[in-house]
Amino acid sequence: MEELPVGTLVASLGFVMGIIFGATAHRTNFCTMGALSDIVSMGSWNRFRAWLLAISVAILFSQLMHLNGLIDLNKSIYLTANFGWAGAIIGGLMFGFGMTLAGGCGNKTLVRLGAGNMKSIVVFLILGLFAYMTLRGFIGPARLQLEALTVIDLKESGFASQGLPELLSALTGIAQDSLRWVLALVVAVGLITYCFMGSEFRSSPRNIYAGIIIGILISVAWYLTGVIGNDNFEPVRLASFTFVAPTGDSIQYLMTYTGSTINFGIATVGGVIVGSFLMAKLRGEFRVESFTSSVDFIRHVIGAAMMGTGGVLALGCTIGQGITGMSTLAFGSLIALLSIVFGGIWGLKYAEEESLGGALREMFARG
Repeated sequence: MEELPVGTLVASLGFVMGIIFGATAHRTNFCTMGALSDIVSMGSWNRFRAWLLAISVAILFSQLMHLNGLIDLNKSIYLTANFGWAGAIIGGLMFGFGMTLAGGCGNKTLVRLGAGNMKSIVVFLILGLFAYMTLRGFIGPARLQLEALTVIDLKESGFASQGLPELLSALTGIAQDSLRWVLALVVAVGLITYCFMGSEFRSSPRNIYAGIIIGILISVAWYLTGVIGNDNFEPVRLASFTFVAPTGDSIQYLMTYTGSTINFGIATVGGVIVGSFLMAKLRGEFRVESFTSSVDFIRHVIGAAMMGTGGVLALGCTIGQGITGMSTLAFGSLIALLSIVFGGIWGLKYAEEESLGGALREMFARG
């Protein structure tokens, strides 16, 4: 029997993991934009805690594999020495604001698409189009110019990466591996403690399961691409779940199928859609929904465009930077995460105030 090529094997397993991700996200309503909306509109931090739990689980398992030599997270896109602070901030703000207009982040778009939401087809296509335009198309030169003007080469200051353990090691003189252990434990245990301090969260198995499963999937994806995909003849790029650039790649793959090769990112995009579809059908929750008005359509298109461009500038989305990037303990991921959250709250306030300035004033007026 002919052995399956490594790239095909990784993509196949990525598709299965995507199905689990999509089914879990649909069943538990795991959604960052929804979590921020709960905080702003109801003062409920329950779903946000599920997101924080996923981050903590991903940090623990990912750092454990890195410290034991199973994977080398320094090979990921998040830990390069090129510190793109402007892209993280501008892109994060754009993505966060855009997801409120589009009704959800990249992950939620795929989940809703699988469950029959026709709005998400438009968001999927526009997001993917603008992601690809920002990567290699019309917006690409502007992105490269922004990077040329703002990216800081940390190697000039003696740093090999933008990892928090390395940066703190230089400041404190403590060994990097020791700091990595301490930082991973402090952050993860701190987040887990905060999550379970909430009685509402403790009594919500659905949110607990969501955080644990999503966090584990992020870690397993690192193992899949970093260990199973570590082939001398057909190496697979070290990666985990993210949904902006892979959405653009997926659209290109569909258009150039005969001349393209499926990769881990494309496979996970398809898997999430299928997983959500299966769970929606199983629970009788598959519903065909469409736009309610032309204003609704325009709002989703603008939001999708902002997510596509912003997600590429920030090197990820609420999953790609918010959980996957954070699992590497990258400083840039922390900045992108905070920018996405700020942009998301700004967008939610904008929906109430219908003024960008008024939304900002309302945010700071309430602290």
